[in-house]
Amino acid sequence: MPKNIFSRVQSRSLTRHHKIAMAGVATLGAAAIGFSAVPSGASTKTTTEAAQPAAVAYSNQQIKDVKASVTDQMAGASLKAEQIAAKKKADAAAAAKKAAAAEAAKKKAEAARQAKEAASRAAKRAEAKKAVSYPNNLDGWIRESLAILKKHDIPASYDGIHRNIIRESSGNPKAINNWDINAINGIPSKGLLQVIPPTFKHWHVPGTSWDIYDPVANITAACNYAADKYGSMDNVDSAY
Repeated sequence: MPKNIFSRVQSRSLTRHHKIAMAGVATLGAAAIGFSAVPSGASTKTTTEAAQPAAVAYSNQQIKDVKASVTDQMAGASLKAEQIAAKKKADAAAAAKKAAAAEAAKKKAEAARQAKEAASRAAKRAEAKKAVSYPNNLDGWIRESLAILKKHDIPASYDGIHRNIIRESSGNPKAINNWDINAINGIPSKGLLQVIPPTFKHWHVPGTSWDIYDPVANITAACNYAADKYGSMDNVDSAY
């Protein structure tokens, strides 16, 4: 039995010794690993303490990168805004220039229109003031009568009028027939184309005298009557 007690005591002593030895070996091993990981001459800091400066440096770099990116974005946005504003300004200037040009063209066209109208009115006034004078003779009477007949769309020609005047009165505006049937009936034929008073009154042309002996009035009334009865004074070759 004493032997067994010794054995147990020895076993417990060896076990405690072994534990101490193993702990010492583990400690020496960890120390060796720690020393081997640190370069020669470097301070002996822990891994966590050594990693902190690198993390801080990386974080600072990230902040710098973000700031630079934000700065670039703001600069780009500012440039784009300036470009948009410049384009709007250019567009507004172009629109204003176009509107001004259109307004100038409109004013120019209006001025040209007014000038044209003024010139037309002036021409009409000049034409109205310009009195067409006809000689006081057979040629002048016929020509003046033709101008009036034309205004009233009454057909006649110079030759037809002249030929009938020569046959009827020999060109005498005061000629009167006191011997034919009309004279016997008390309404003698009078004037260049020997018109009786009722016929002159009925076929009188506006704008001419009511005097049956007036050369122009006599011619135009006679031509108006002949146009209705014969188609034109040109178709008359005898007493009508």
